[in-house]
Amino acid sequence: MAKLLSRPPERLHHHAFVVKDQEANRHFFEDILGIPLVATWCEHHVNAMLGREVALCHTFYGMGDGGALAFFSFADDAVYQQCQAEKPPVIGNFDHISFKVDESTFAELLDRLRSAAEPVRVTDHGYCKSMYCTSPDGLIMEFTVDPPHAAAIDAIRRADAHAELKRWMAGDHRPNNDLRPGDS
Repeated sequence: MAKLLSRPPERLHHHAFVVKDQEANRHFFEDILGIPLVATWCEHHVNAMLGREVALCHTFYGMGDGGALAFFSFADDAVYQQCQAEKPPVIGNFDHISFKVDESTFAELLDRLRSAAEPVRVTDHGYCKSMYCTSPDGLIMEFTVDPPHAAAIDAIRRADAHAELKRWMAGDHRPNNDLRPGDS
């Protein structure tokens, strides 16, 4: 078994994503979702890959644990274009970021998205309940509520995490989620 860190990372410091329009992004995250803009850094730096100076704007939206969602935009549209994935996935919903929320925040977010006529999908995974929405630049956001017995579920999965991965990698693709209430 691999030697693990003596202390795992404390928390997610930030997750960065490139956006075309910082104001459209701010409107989605702050006005619609209610996540506060906490910092805007405007910078110039020499980008080694481009071999020239790049002007950029880097915004941060605060999370309750001190972490942040961070977004880059560029003064030069050519730089923006070079920061985009060449081939977006046909099915993009597996590439997302998820945040834990409580039941009342989940309900508030769902109401905010519906009031703004933003598409939103709710899924009961059995081990958690999630809602999914997409930012103007395609960042898929998930907000997750744990069930009351989350600690017991976590203990089961921690105890068999390596064995289940080994089973899957050996070609046994049977599901192990007997908590999911059907295909969602």
